[in-house]
Amino acid sequence: MITAISRGTEGPFATVGVTRDADGVPRFSDLPVSLVAGLRSVVRGSPDEEAVVELGGERLTYAQLWDRASRVAGGLRAAGVQAGDTVAIRLPNGTAWVESFVGVLLAGAVAVPVNTRLAPPEVETLLDDARPSYVIDVDHPAPKGDPVEARDAGRDSLAAIFYTSGTTGRSKGATATHEAMLAVARTVTRTIGLESTPDAPLRTLVCIPLFHVTGCNGQLVPTLLSGGTVVIQRQLDVPEMLAALKDERITYLVAVPAIYFYLLANEWFDAAAFELLRWAVYGGAPIAPDLVARLTRVLPRVRVANGFGMSETSSLATLLPHEDAVGHADSVGYPGPAVDVGILDGDESSGVGEIVLRGQSVTRGYWRTPELNSEIFVDGWLKTGDVGRIDEAGRLYLVDRSKDIINRGGENVYSVEVENALADAPGVGEAAVVAVPDAMMGEKVGCVLVATGDGIDVAAVIEHVEARLADYKVPQFVAVRQRPLPRNAGGKVLKHVLRDETTWPAPVR
Repeated sequence: MITAISRGTEGPFATVGVTRDADGVPRFSDLPVSLVAGLRSVVRGSPDEEAVVELGGERLTYAQLWDRASRVAGGLRAAGVQAGDTVAIRLPNGTAWVESFVGVLLAGAVAVPVNTRLAPPEVETLLDDARPSYVIDVDHPAPKGDPVEARDAGRDSLAAIFYTSGTTGRSKGATATHEAMLAVARTVTRTIGLESTPDAPLRTLVCIPLFHVTGCNGQLVPTLLSGGTVVIQRQLDVPEMLAALKDERITYLVAVPAIYFYLLANEWFDAAAFELLRWAVYGGAPIAPDLVARLTRVLPRVRVANGFGMSETSSLATLLPHEDAVGHADSVGYPGPAVDVGILDGDESSGVGEIVLRGQSVTRGYWRTPELNSEIFVDGWLKTGDVGRIDEAGRLYLVDRSKDIINRGGENVYSVEVENALADAPGVGEAAVVAVPDAMMGEKVGCVLVATGDGIDVAAVIEHVEARLADYKVPQFVAVRQRPLPRNAGGKVLKHVLRDETTWPAPVR
């Protein structure tokens, strides 16, 4: 039973153009016919404006991007790719990735971005599932042919398949229609307040892999549909990022909290690099309230925001706006205008239950695994596998992944709650909480820490947590590692890898 609902149409974001269908699902009613139609409109209106920049590489105008992509579409068609076929893109960040992605759409095909960090057996498994008609990679660049511009696919047509990160098991292909990707692009621009004008052009720096929904649907697509410029970093490099922020006049940045921490704490930090930055969005991991406060203090002209989304929602679903960023740093905010958030079977006293979502950007199901759809949907709501609560104002709080709840002798300990307490403990740069098997209690609380400097005073960290959480939630096992926590491409900690890599010392309490 859905025990609590926060409706995007009742939140703080503008709801112009949002209606509800016969099933009560909120939708933007004025979206373009397709991603191709939306981009075509921008190309016709601003052909000579800069569209895509690869740091250390090419710079493409909208006209050049469209011409190259249409030739890719022609090459794919000549290679036998038909409308509705899947085409895998296994390329690093860069202009080639973008022209391949747009080219697949122009061919009327379905883009399948592939994680370039996957091991060969993982790639083989993914491709076996996706069954692409063509694979674009570094050894087989996108084919070129006579320019082709397929008829616009309908909003219901598939545009892309984004494979889940696989943090809890084998990855699955979350399907995204043209409508879903257009809706999430509108959600991004509407909730963050992005705009691009001749006097203040929108320019985003992509440091997240484009094969991830955040890089693709959270930055690339909304920026292109807004007529802005996408500046692409091939791989994360802090000095290069700081230089690019300044030299490329970046106005919009998205990154995990750890990147903001390193940007501000790094010896190369230069406040002048952020002079034109207007929006700084973070997500994917808990953020220390002190880091949020520091961001707003060091960058007073920048609007900060905390976002939450997943492959199954095509990217952003909820956003904590700048006005709430400091006072409610542990919240991921309100649902977007065309999104509803619910709590499934919430606890009567705490309100905590599984987070469910519905909206225009939510996937219609996983690719080639229809049997899973009955498991992930309940009465039209997507079951996220995340546990959380909704406060009286409609803000959503993530408490844990359902699979990461620690059962300590019958008491549920939510790892995200403990991680939030650890996030601003003295000397802690990164923290992850996992279960440690125990013969008597079943599981006990363990945490893995990475220091900000030379070391960590474990006793001081435990004292810090004891002042904030109930006794049974305080970690009994603490491991300090010298290298960063293992993360997937979206910045989420790979806890199954962390468990395998960690040797627990004697309990600290």
